[in-house]
Amino acid sequence: MNAMLAVLLGIWDFFAKNILTQPAYMIGFIVLIGYMLEKKPFYDSLAGFLKATIGYMILIVGSNGLVTSFRPILAGLKDRFHLTATVIDPYFGQNAVTEGVMKTFGKSFGDVMVLLLIAFVFNILLVRFSKYTKLRAVFTTGNVQVQQAATAFWIILFAIPSLGRIEVLLVMGLLLGLYWAVGSNMTIKPIQELTDGGGFAIAHQQMFGIALVAWISDKMKLRADKKDNDQETKRLEDYELPGFLRIFNENMVATAILMFAFFGIIMLVLGRDYFTTLYVTSHGATGLAKDASFFFYIMTTSLSFAVNLAILQLGVRTFVGELTESFTGISDTILPNSVPGIDVAATFAFGEQNAVTIGFLFGALGQFLAIGALMLFHSPTIIIAGFIPLFFDNAVFGVIANNRAGAKAAMILPFLSGIIQVVGAALIATWIGMAKYGGYIGMFDWDTVWPMFTVILKYLGYAGVAIVAIILLAIPQLEYRKDPKHYFLMVEDYEEYKEQTEK
Repeated sequence: MNAMLAVLLGIWDFFAKNILTQPAYMIGFIVLIGYMLEKKPFYDSLAGFLKATIGYMILIVGSNGLVTSFRPILAGLKDRFHLTATVIDPYFGQNAVTEGVMKTFGKSFGDVMVLLLIAFVFNILLVRFSKYTKLRAVFTTGNVQVQQAATAFWIILFAIPSLGRIEVLLVMGLLLGLYWAVGSNMTIKPIQELTDGGGFAIAHQQMFGIALVAWISDKMKLRADKKDNDQETKRLEDYELPGFLRIFNENMVATAILMFAFFGIIMLVLGRDYFTTLYVTSHGATGLAKDASFFFYIMTTSLSFAVNLAILQLGVRTFVGELTESFTGISDTILPNSVPGIDVAATFAFGEQNAVTIGFLFGALGQFLAIGALMLFHSPTIIIAGFIPLFFDNAVFGVIANNRAGAKAAMILPFLSGIIQVVGAALIATWIGMAKYGGYIGMFDWDTVWPMFTVILKYLGYAGVAIVAIILLAIPQLEYRKDPKHYFLMVEDYEEYKEQTEK
């Protein structure tokens, strides 16, 4: 029995390290399985695997390029001004758990991967029995799963310290698996509408946020329509700017100029000397040579934003079609009425491209105002803006808000999100003790939904576990009751869904 368990754990360890937590291979693996279930020739299945894997690798190049270029600039504010501060960034959050979980709770970080296994299996089971659970999305973004499992592990140890090791892993594994299934399921409608039946959901860190932004955007549009029946809601793409401002109608040009202004100011504040010394040695980023032009260094760094965004969008276009087509085999056989949940970056290839930049900038404005307020009111935890929450949360909120309610919503909702991210992260990171290790996950759901769950778990104990589970299980049931006739049709045949709902 022990030998069999060791073999199974060895297989899981290999799968987790090489496929599950490597999103490109996970997506390629899903495509391969999907085509094999459709009984396609092996060479077609192999071609699909390669195209999907390479496409996702292209996306990762663009995504990593954005993060590695701009994370050091924002994190540099902490080092440059000698702040004792917490960076809101999933990787800083994961590092905080790695460093602090043994010191704080006497537990090993190795349990995080076991927790991830339980959560992933539970997510699949919930979707397999979609007839009863009404859940339709499988969370496939492995790197995000590791980050969330780490923070969830810390939260359950903090909230219910009396739990034994097995109980901790089972309780949080089930709750996290529920969150993955329910959260990604909530994104299906807004993402299907944004992509015109793209056939995927979002599996990331702002799934409840996407659903909330879509709901608020619809309310804003309804209110605007009632106010002026003759005036159609204007999206960002509907504005034709006059004179020299027309250059902002071109997405790449607008992105380059706005990022040069935004990051140029921050880089000037940090100063030339900072870039010629600190990050070359301690952060692995490309620094500034002593005899190089600081102006062109700022220019090159800022323009790389537009370059990496274009690379990211190319990657999305390369793999999404392959994934959507192949997943039919899985949906028809193993997991009926289901779609894959993938990285939020996939949304950036759809909708108005300037909405990505506008969402980022207004989210940044909200974050910086909130950080200023924390300093003004002497908060015990000062937050440093992390690039991943700053961009990946607020950019998608801008895209969805613009698509549903126009330009005004694309500015207002990311701005409010920026404030929520900072205030929510400061409160929860201070309370649960992660702030002193310098990082917290910081994404929208983990600044709103998970703090609420933590309060319930901390003060209601075992009853709180049941309450959180019931809340999560009830959400898809309520969604289903709104439109039982078309609920599953939306993922089975989107064109038919559109025809029926239009009638």
